[in-house]
Amino acid sequence: MTTKQPITKQPFSAKQGFATRAIHAGQEPEPATGAVNVPIYASSTYVQEEIGKHKGYEYSRVSNPTRDRLETNLAALEGGTTSRVFGSGMAAINAVASMLKAGDHIVAGHNLYGGTPRLFDQVLINFGLTFTYVDTSDVHNVERALKLQKNTRLVFLETPTNPLMELCDLRAITELSHQHRVEVVVDNTFMSPYFQRPIEFGADMVVHSTTKFLNGHSDGLGGVVVCTKPEQAEKLAFLQKCAGAILSPFECFLILRGVKTLAVRMLQHDSNGRKVADYLSKHKKVQKVFYPGLPDHPQHELAKRQMSGFGSMIAFETGSLANANKMLRKVRICSLGESLGGVETLISHPATMTHAAVGEEGRRKIGITDGMVRISVGIEDVEDILADLDHALAAI
Repeated sequence: MTTKQPITKQPFSAKQGFATRAIHAGQEPEPATGAVNVPIYASSTYVQEEIGKHKGYEYSRVSNPTRDRLETNLAALEGGTTSRVFGSGMAAINAVASMLKAGDHIVAGHNLYGGTPRLFDQVLINFGLTFTYVDTSDVHNVERALKLQKNTRLVFLETPTNPLMELCDLRAITELSHQHRVEVVVDNTFMSPYFQRPIEFGADMVVHSTTKFLNGHSDGLGGVVVCTKPEQAEKLAFLQKCAGAILSPFECFLILRGVKTLAVRMLQHDSNGRKVADYLSKHKKVQKVFYPGLPDHPQHELAKRQMSGFGSMIAFETGSLANANKMLRKVRICSLGESLGGVETLISHPATMTHAAVGEEGRRKIGITDGMVRISVGIEDVEDILADLDHALAAI
């Protein structure tokens, strides 16, 4: 009879390639059985041997083995020390802001995903935080804001921005912010850690909506904050415990499953994205295309320095709400809906979807028109995506 022996975990190495880390970091065989996949520990509580003696787990709001594995994995992919996962991307951003106190100030990009300024201006402002929004594509705007607001504690960035695909110089802004003893948080959802790792450019924390490219299959909500310092991780773990906006074990499993194919998915997303952007840039019914991979993008050179690929997020101008609606009614391969980053091509209308809460005047100020359409190019056969877009644009 064979004696069962516990499976020894093989620790991952930061020197390993990205795809190797995505598949193996935090995803070591399960010790008791050797299961290749991380189990879903669907337990709310854990038996203790005696008072104060347990195996590292007491209650799943505080910690859970499946969640621990995911947090190890995502920290490894972004190059952080630790990560903390939450019930959604917005819950992750809220947790970061909750690390501050009344009277603190945040400098933020002026054309973020619409849900972020909604949280800032309609919720967190009531708790004493203040916000200044600037065009972060010019580092001098950030510098002026930091000089004016001496109580600034955080600079919050998106690069590329949603949906205008504007970039900010991560290294320049982080160096400037650190001179003022201000931390920098970057929402890296659009690029994923495969194409961009802000910590390598000096960022202090990175957030993602794991719902998007990290999960990749449009079947689970989630968010993450990747940390670079122990005190950040400790504060966020305390917020997980106190506020309870945690990620369920099942959704942790879905993301662990998704990131295993992140590298190959992002390569196909990028390949298809470049072809779709090129097609749209030459179409007579498309007035403008917003994609950093196009040579005429004003920050194309910065994109080449800062990102290892251009991704699959594209915005383009159809000219009017009527034109956008005519086109969007005709798509068949592309799915009209909110969200992004799934294997399927998702197409949306920012003015009535992601940025409806910004208001008409707010959208006008940052350049989001009623005719703008955003597309998250999936990994279908690109010829089918192009044919679908061609058919839909013919309706304009």
